[in-house]
Amino acid sequence: MRSMWKGSIGFGLVNIPVRMYVATDESSISFVQLDKKTHSRVKYKKVSELSGKELHQEDIVKGYQVGDDFVIVDDADFEKAAPEKIDHLEITQFIDEKEIDAVYYEKPYYLEPDKMGAKAYVLLRDALKKEGKAALGPLVYHNKEWVCLIKPLRKVLVLHRLRFSDEIRSEAGLVVPDTPAKPEELKMASMLIAQLTRPFKPEDYRDTYSEKLMKVIEAKAKGKSTGKPLKVVHNATTSDLMDKLKASLKSKPASKKAS
Repeated sequence: MRSMWKGSIGFGLVNIPVRMYVATDESSISFVQLDKKTHSRVKYKKVSELSGKELHQEDIVKGYQVGDDFVIVDDADFEKAAPEKIDHLEITQFIDEKEIDAVYYEKPYYLEPDKMGAKAYVLLRDALKKEGKAALGPLVYHNKEWVCLIKPLRKVLVLHRLRFSDEIRSEAGLVVPDTPAKPEELKMASMLIAQLTRPFKPEDYRDTYSEKLMKVIEAKAKGKSTGKPLKVVHNATTSDLMDKLKASLKSKPASKKAS
């Protein structure tokens, strides 16, 4: 793995030098766009709106629109807005992770200590485990500020990038019923939840859609045809909701097979 950032974590007066790595891979299949007639690759060019000429990277600057004009922003301007400590994440508080709603989580990263920071890294990791806490702090990365949550995962510290509160859209305007569920329906739903409740095992879930799509692509490459017709899911109406709940309770939950 190649590190994407090298810096440090501030833990009180303790400084922990670390390297950061992307912790996840996308399971989706990557596609390219092709010309429908020739099947040649479709390429995109950066073109000046005024002259129509193609531009190279050295010909391009960043700008922010103010009214009808643009303010050019260069590296010196970004430096003026940067924190006093470069490449440093200062822990500002410790929290109970359960306080943070899942909507705020954006992306996870692994943190690895430099040799000089190994002892302090272990101390922070084990202290977070012992207290059942997570750490919060800001980090400026590539001219963008992150709010970061750090928590232990087995032997490693994981940094979770969180969304800022003003990045979460309000639910105002959504049409959601105010009428509470009927007691008998609520009881049946609770029974169904209890029946389907079991410990979470990440390995039980995988991207089966991409797996099936890959098989279709491989078969098509060999000149074969495969696939089954799609099934239509019928939504339960208000009148048959109890019948659907009763039928759900009678049916046994599908067992997960080890892949």
